[in-house]
Amino acid sequence: MFKNLFKPKATDCVAPMKGKVISLENVKDPVFSEKTLGDGFAIEFNEGNVYSPVDGEIIMTFPTKHALGIKAADRNEYLIHLGLDTVNLKGEGFNLVVETGQVVKKGDLLVEVNHDFFKEHNVDMTSPVIVTNLKGRKVVLLKENEVVDKGEAGIFAIKV
Repeated sequence: MFKNLFKPKATDCVAPMKGKVISLENVKDPVFSEKTLGDGFAIEFNEGNVYSPVDGEIIMTFPTKHALGIKAADRNEYLIHLGLDTVNLKGEGFNLVVETGQVVKKGDLLVEVNHDFFKEHNVDMTSPVIVTNLKGRKVVLLKENEVVDKGEAGIFAIKV
């Protein structure tokens, strides 16, 4: 009877892009694999654009267009980092279509991505999605190693 009370409930966060969900531990960058910025998941991202995974507000954009932060209506704060070492490309290949302070809804376009550019430059587009304000809570993946479409729900839960 009480068994389901203690199962982590999936968050209201959906996939911001299409691709295979992998654990952060499998990301080939120690900043993410060691969870220095927080816990979450990554998506092996090779097609399409980036969409808002939550209803919320853009709280940070990088001039290099490779990452942005969103504060969700549920108060979780997300960092979406596009690809690995993409900061060195100085914004090439990305067209950021939102700005800091902008309110977004789940599914709104955030970044247009030129995947041909990244393929030509052999860029690993594995893209971490980090919850930066967990404060002792932990992410539990519900769809690890599954291919998800943008907007797909039930990817992870947050456990106390």
